[in-house]
Amino acid sequence: MNLVIVESPSKASTIKKFLGDDYKVTASLGHIKDLPEKELGVDLSRDFAPHYRIIPSKNKVVETIRQLAESAERVYIATDPDREGEAIAAHIAEIIHKTHPKPYRALFYEITRNAVQKAIATPGIIDVQKVDAQVARRVVDRLVGYQVSPFIWKTVAKGLSAGRVQSVALRMICEREAEIRAFVPTEYWSIRGLFAGDKLQPLWAEFTSFAGKKLELPTAETTLDLAEKLLRSTYAISQVKVNQQSIKPYAPYITSTLQQDAGRRISLSPKKTMSLAQMLYEGVDLPGGESTGLITYMRTDSTRIAAEAQHAARDFIAATLGENYNSPKPRHYAQKKSAQGAHEAIRPTDVARTPKELKNVLDPELWKLYDLIWRRFVASQMADTVNEVTIVDIQGDEALFRIRWVKRIFDGFQKVYALESSGEEPPPNLPPNFGKGYPLCLDCLDPRQHFTQPPPRYTESSLIKALDELGIGRPSTYATILTTLYDRTYVKLEKPKLLPTSLGETVNKILVALFPDIFEVGFTARMEEHLDQIEEGASWVNVIKDFYTPFALSLENAEKHRRSIKEQVQEVSDQVCEKCGKPMLIKWSRRGKFLACSGFPKCHNSKPLETPKTVEKACPDCGGALNIKEGRFGRFLGCSNYPTCRHVEPIGTGVKCPEPDCGGELVERSTKKGRFYSCSRYPQCKFHVTKRPIPKECPACGHPFLVVDKESGGSEQISCPKCRTKFEPFTEPETEPIIAE
Repeated sequence: MNLVIVESPSKASTIKKFLGDDYKVTASLGHIKDLPEKELGVDLSRDFAPHYRIIPSKNKVVETIRQLAESAERVYIATDPDREGEAIAAHIAEIIHKTHPKPYRALFYEITRNAVQKAIATPGIIDVQKVDAQVARRVVDRLVGYQVSPFIWKTVAKGLSAGRVQSVALRMICEREAEIRAFVPTEYWSIRGLFAGDKLQPLWAEFTSFAGKKLELPTAETTLDLAEKLLRSTYAISQVKVNQQSIKPYAPYITSTLQQDAGRRISLSPKKTMSLAQMLYEGVDLPGGESTGLITYMRTDSTRIAAEAQHAARDFIAATLGENYNSPKPRHYAQKKSAQGAHEAIRPTDVARTPKELKNVLDPELWKLYDLIWRRFVASQMADTVNEVTIVDIQGDEALFRIRWVKRIFDGFQKVYALESSGEEPPPNLPPNFGKGYPLCLDCLDPRQHFTQPPPRYTESSLIKALDELGIGRPSTYATILTTLYDRTYVKLEKPKLLPTSLGETVNKILVALFPDIFEVGFTARMEEHLDQIEEGASWVNVIKDFYTPFALSLENAEKHRRSIKEQVQEVSDQVCEKCGKPMLIKWSRRGKFLACSGFPKCHNSKPLETPKTVEKACPDCGGALNIKEGRFGRFLGCSNYPTCRHVEPIGTGVKCPEPDCGGELVERSTKKGRFYSCSRYPQCKFHVTKRPIPKECPACGHPFLVVDKESGGSEQISCPKCRTKFEPFTEPETEPIIAE
């Protein structure tokens, strides 16, 4: 018996079908070893030696792997083909060293029968330099996280964290927000003119220059003065230029561009995108009992395409669309210096397996992502889109107006992968004598006022693009960076924009003040380059030494200034403690600001910063008022006499549970993934909805309640959860939350 060890059970299931009865396939379920949770785990006195330990929850997994290895003739470690996978492989090799001192390393860049069998037939060994690169990254991140976070605890609140890359991303979001607040709009004007001619429908043209110079039009007065001169001029066409414009296709997806495009085109978060891509990579069941991976490995920064995949794509294009849709020769795309050469771009494992064939096989979200990957890959080998661009210059004395028309003459790659904005505006029907010298009459002018706009807030897609361009983080980290910022409530997503919370801005202010160099974009990018160099043979110990020397000085300096920073964060309020008479301080917790007595620890009095919102219903236990409170699991109602009375209950919606003979009410509940509404009689009744219900019957089908949809633009719309009919929002006064009985 031969043993193959992969990371995930679903991948193990797919691979087992390709290898037959001579192979046993098991899963490590990710990392089996890590640095300890409650201590630094790095020996600063012994060249930063990491103290890896078996993760307690993986003890059974480790024991299973040991036992299977003991009875195996050969062991193939086939964890993911990246640094994380290489580190997992090294840890697995350590635990089976007694029975298999030199296990084989198999690399699966795609989970198909041929690829798996080929990888098993031609195994290699564990790449020590890749392992060192991952160890260095883990050690650096641990040093930063475990030595900077205590400063945040002492200054703001316990339970917060700082991370080498997440904190730089937070800084970028906060600095963009500061730019927007500081932005002062500047007024400017533009002019367009409506021109008419013999047998010519009126045409709008943009004013471009006067006396050969582009004029600034800062006010209405300067614009009106110019308009008077323009209206006195006599106009004719001075030239008509017709050019061809070629638009080249984009490279096939890498991890960062997939996350960006999936967010823009099919509204998937980076985390959801990577989860779905993992499923497509590991294998899905197809009709006829076949199970196979549909895409290549999805954590990659390489745009390389294997020659056989390239040829298959070109053959497919010629056969289905025609040879004229193929590019003149196979396309190759530029690579980053840091790109892992053995990897390919993300592509379908079989280009002939079209999205149309899988429409009724895959779940809708999974299908949309496969469709996107398939189209981008096929388009990357197709011919250019060709447009005909017509530019008409209209001259009048010293004034110049211009019209630009764009007409598609060959769709090329956009037949498969349409760009989000085509920019097409084909010319109208023109008279035969339309050309140089054709006289035109300026019928009217349209002066338009504009104001400069602040830089846009980051979206998930644009932040990932910025991180990628700046060299911050690596393909596998982008989704994790955003998830961490959300979990720590440093950033909130108001679709599609990312906004820093007041807590996030406070933490960022402290980090920038205490560690200006460590959490700086350029420093972090250079650190990534140094970590990449370890994979090329550089000493990981020397790289960390070069980092830690200035970092230790920053730690020392931070301790000196921590108290002054804390005083800036902890403001003195205008309230006094009702228990001891001392001033109340405005402090922070993970859930926001609150008031605490400055006499701590002698006085432990604390209370919310804002007056609690009270509902009409009284506490059933003590008769006190019920307040709307915020906890780690969302909003709830709690007694105002806490801690004497500890009564709590969910917030009701006024909507009766629609399940027959239930008698419950839909109440508000929350998880890390967001808010939802379920029956107050849970777990006896498990009915739930994800959108906020309102107690109004559907006028179209009679369903007992409607729900509130959140539209992408931020506006709310009412719809029926049964018949899907949409309605305009009901205009009614705001009311207090209805309390569940």
